[in-house]
Amino acid sequence: MVKHAQLEIHIPNVLHNYRYFRSKLKPETKLLVLIKANAYGHGAGAITKFLSENGVGFFAVSNAYEAIDLRQNGIKENILILGNIDFSATEELAKQNITVCVFDTDYAKKLNQHLNTSESKLNCHIKLDTGMGRLGLDCRNGFDTNLFEQSIKDIFSLKNINITGAFTHFASADNDGENAKEYTKNQYSRFKKASDIIKNVAEIKGIKNLCFHSFNSAATLLENKNFPTDLYRAGIILYGLSPSSKISLPFELKPVMSLKAMIAQVKNIKKGDSISYGCTFTADKDMRVATVTAGYADGYMRGLSNCGYMLINGKKAKILGRVCMDQTVVDVTDIENVNSGDVATLFGEGISVDELASILNTINYE
Repeated sequence: MVKHAQLEIHIPNVLHNYRYFRSKLKPETKLLVLIKANAYGHGAGAITKFLSENGVGFFAVSNAYEAIDLRQNGIKENILILGNIDFSATEELAKQNITVCVFDTDYAKKLNQHLNTSESKLNCHIKLDTGMGRLGLDCRNGFDTNLFEQSIKDIFSLKNINITGAFTHFASADNDGENAKEYTKNQYSRFKKASDIIKNVAEIKGIKNLCFHSFNSAATLLENKNFPTDLYRAGIILYGLSPSSKISLPFELKPVMSLKAMIAQVKNIKKGDSISYGCTFTADKDMRVATVTAGYADGYMRGLSNCGYMLINGKKAKILGRVCMDQTVVDVTDIENVNSGDVATLFGEGISVDELASILNTINYE
């Protein structure tokens, strides 16, 4: 029974999506699962525990707090932090065997300095900016390879830093157009050049078996088989959504998240009656409406006012007027047997969050 507003997480669907994603890869291929932003809002602790119990051994998060939280929830598998960290957390991350990304020499030196009194070394992957323009050592178009090589040597010389890999992120892999493909191709070419330099420096130091990775969900789906990678990163696809509307999925995903709410009241209104704040909707005929116990405080975006819809008894019920903080009114004139206590699906099975994202001119992630 749904009380007020209820977010349902269908954890077995994560495994379904994971297995389909994995089926596109060779059996021996390594896979890293993205659990950042609370597993894209799905609950990182439960999702990670479930996946680790089903053989997933490598997870990625955004920051130190997310990583340490997973350790506190009993996750013993490999964890990679994709963003920067507070230097005060450095020693704890080293003790917890959590891998941190290094994106410039000054940052690496500060990490190393904060470990001077620690008995543990900090595992790190080098982040390379090949065209995303966010974090990373400069490997963009026409980058200075000599300067880059010196930066890599400086990082490898730090006694408290243990480099175990390097990675980049594709900016346009979620677009199947020719320009996007060319941009991804150029990014990979720069990534390969930078990776070769890192390998050479590592070999001189006697370090082998570094992990190099670049493929996110979108890049994998577009089957860029000419771009070898040591592991693939699975993100939004695990949660039952496509990385982009521009990509046609080769298999059926199952949505993991559903948002539902209860119908508090059903009543008749007359032609000329207005609904909700600002009277932005006025009925042009006699109607039957339902008040649903969810609004923008529950994550149902106010931008859906007068243009979104919910699913009631398998049919679309259009939103009338503005979405309120914790209530929303919908049109049920043409939907039979709608009663107080019934359930409205705001998104989930039967009404994809992709549809709502399209109405809001945003992406399913948000």
